[in-house]
Amino acid sequence: MSRVIVPKIIEIVEYPFGKGALTSDGIQWSAEVTSSGQTYTTVESITIDEIGVTGGPGGEGTITEVELGITWSQKADGATDKAIGLIQARNKGNATWVDLMTAVTNTTAGTTYEEKTYSGRFKPATTFTKVPFDVRVQVKSNGATNNAVGKVKNSSYVRVIYKIA
Repeated sequence: MSRVIVPKIIEIVEYPFGKGALTSDGIQWSAEVTSSGQTYTTVESITIDEIGVTGGPGGEGTITEVELGITWSQKADGATDKAIGLIQARNKGNATWVDLMTAVTNTTAGTTYEEKTYSGRFKPATTFTKVPFDVRVQVKSNGATNNAVGKVKNSSYVRVIYKIA
């Protein structure tokens, strides 16, 4: 007797960042988060987890492709240092995060927000291969004088294609 198992291909697009009260211009931001000096601090962290979602496809799966479009703003809380931002991901529960970009530093020091948008598609990497997974935006200061402040915009999204065997 032969049996053929056909994997289920699932595509998910979510806008999980920067939710809050409705605004007149439609732009929402996550709460501002302040770093502790030169140590990365998570501005916002989300989990893409379709397991057990009512009416959803459900099931753990293997990532085929991920697309992210994340916009955040960052600044220093004083005039001396610059803010640095970084986006990372990992399989849910894994201790090791994967850098999805090279850290980006503000062009000028000071307390004015600089908006950053990073997007693109990529294939899975070690410790970032499965659904469910976590994504986070982090900020830190490039110097010892000031802290960094960050917030994530509601237009940010995650798109993933994955297989359930």
